[in-house]
Amino acid sequence: MLILLGFTIFLVVFTVRRNEQREVQDVTIAFSDESAPFVTRETVNKLLIVSSKNGASNAKENLALSTLEKRITAHPIIKSADVYVTMSGKIGVSIEQRKPIARINGNPPFYMDSSGELMPLSKNFSAHVPLVSGTSKKDTLQVYKLATYIRNDAFLLKHIIGITRDKKGEYILEARKQEYKIVLGAIKDLNKRFSNYKAFYQKALKDKSLNNYKLISLKYDGQVVCEKK
Repeated sequence: MLILLGFTIFLVVFTVRRNEQREVQDVTIAFSDESAPFVTRETVNKLLIVSSKNGASNAKENLALSTLEKRITAHPIIKSADVYVTMSGKIGVSIEQRKPIARINGNPPFYMDSSGELMPLSKNFSAHVPLVSGTSKKDTLQVYKLATYIRNDAFLLKHIIGITRDKKGEYILEARKQEYKIVLGAIKDLNKRFSNYKAFYQKALKDKSLNNYKLISLKYDGQVVCEKK
C-alpha cells in the first residue's frame, strides 16, 4: 500500500510538473463585442509578448497571467481582460473593450465611454455616437448624463447625431435627416422634455410637417415651441 501510494504521488507530481513545463503553442483571442473592433488581435498579441522574441515560446510555469492581464488592460481602449492557459498549452484571452457613448470634438478629439471616462479614438474603427461640440472638461458630467440618456433610449439613439453647447450654456441637438435644431436648454427634466419631443415628432410626422420647421425648443415646461422656416 505504501509503495502504491508513493507511486501515485510520484505520477501526480510528474504530470503537474510536465504540464507546467509544456510550451505555449497557440494564442486564442476573443472579444466580447466583435462588431466594434477598436483594438485588433495583432495589438493584443503584441501586448502578450513576454520575451524579446515571442510570448508563445515560454513554458507555462513562466507565464505570469496576472502580469499579462495588467499589461493588456493598460491599453486605454481595453476595459478588462481574462488571460488563461489550457491543459494543451494554449493561451486564451477574453477581451472587453470600453464602449463609447459620445465623441468630443476637441484638440485632439476623443470619446467618452459608458463610465464617463475619456478614451482615445481608434484607427481601426469609428463608433456611431453623437458628436459633441462647444464643451470643456467642466461640462463632462452634464455631457455624460445627456449622452447616457440618449444611449439608453432606442429612438434617441438612432435619431440624435449631434450635441452642441452654445455660449449661453444651453444644449442644442442635431437630428438625423432633419433640417431643424432641437433646443434642449439645460440638462434637466430629460424624461419630460424628450417625451414632449417624441409626441411632437409623431404628430408632425403624421401631418408631414417636419420640414416646415427650423427650430424646436423643449426648454419650456410642458410645451414644445416651434419656429417655422
